[in-house]
Amino acid sequence: MRIRLDIAYDGTHFRGWAKQPGLRTVQGTIEAALARILGSEAQLVVAGRTDAGVHASDQVAHVDLDEAQWARVQTRHGHAAADPAGSLARRIRGVLGRYPDVTVTRSGLAPDGFDARFSAVWRRYIYRLADATVGYDPMRRNDTTTIPATLDVELMDAAAQTLIGLHDFAAYCKPREEATTIRTLLDYRWARDHEGVLVAEVKADAFCHSMVRALVGACAAVGEGKLEVADVVRLRDELTRTSAFKVLPARGLTLAEVGYPADELLASRAEQTRARRDREGEDAGGVSGERLT
Repeated sequence: MRIRLDIAYDGTHFRGWAKQPGLRTVQGTIEAALARILGSEAQLVVAGRTDAGVHASDQVAHVDLDEAQWARVQTRHGHAAADPAGSLARRIRGVLGRYPDVTVTRSGLAPDGFDARFSAVWRRYIYRLADATVGYDPMRRNDTTTIPATLDVELMDAAAQTLIGLHDFAAYCKPREEATTIRTLLDYRWARDHEGVLVAEVKADAFCHSMVRALVGACAAVGEGKLEVADVVRLRDELTRTSAFKVLPARGLTLAEVGYPADELLASRAEQTRARRDREGEDAGGVSGERLT
C-alpha cells in the first residue's frame, strides 16, 4: 500500500533530508516515528533531497507499507480507523511531539502510478534575502539571509528573466561525476514582499547541486552592482564554475511546492523520468537536492 505524505520542516538543525548514520536528518526522524507506529521499518521516497539548513513548506514523499504494516495503520486500540491513510499524519505528529521542527501536514492513499520523486514535473523554491533597506530581523534569522548592501531588485529580476529556458547550468551547479547539468528553468523572478524583503521564486523541472543558491547569488551580485545583467547569461554559457559571485547560504532557501501531472499521467511521467535518469545520470531523475558541503 503506497501512502503519500506532505511534509514541512525547519532545516536549521537537520543535516539535510537524507538518512545518514549518526546524524539527525529529516528522513531519519520521520522514519523513526513511522517505525514506532508500524512496528517495523519503512523507507521514505522523497520529491527533493534538501541539504543541511534548507527548509521545506511543502515537501512530498511516499512510503510503501507491507500487509502487516497496513494492518497496524487500519486498526488502533482495537478499533478500525475511519480513514487509516488520512489519520497516519496525525499519528506521526503525535510521535514527533509538541513544537517539533518537522511535521507531516497531510497523508493519504497515493493515486495509482504515483511516485513522489519520479512523477514530479517541477519543483518550486523560494529564497528570502534582506538587504540594508530592510535590515536584520532576529525573528527570521533561520530562513532569511542578510546582505549589508542595498540591492536593486529591478536589475535582479531582469537578470533572472534572462536565465529562463532549457540550458546547461554547469556554471551554476556543483559538479558530480556522470550527472547531467542540463535543466529547464521554468520561472525565475525577484520582488520585494510587504516588509521589503527580497524574495526569489525559482521553478524548474529539477535542480542540480547548489543550483538555486548559485542562481540567487549571481542575481544578488547584479543587484549590488558587482555584475551586469548580461553577465549571468555569459557566465552560464561558459559552462564552468566561477568566483564572480558568491553562492548564498542555505538558510534563506525553502522548498515551497512540488508539481505533479493529472492522476492518469502519473505512471507515464514516472516511467519517462526513470528512463531519462538511466540515460543521463542520477541527477536527471528529478532529484532537486540543494546540498551544502
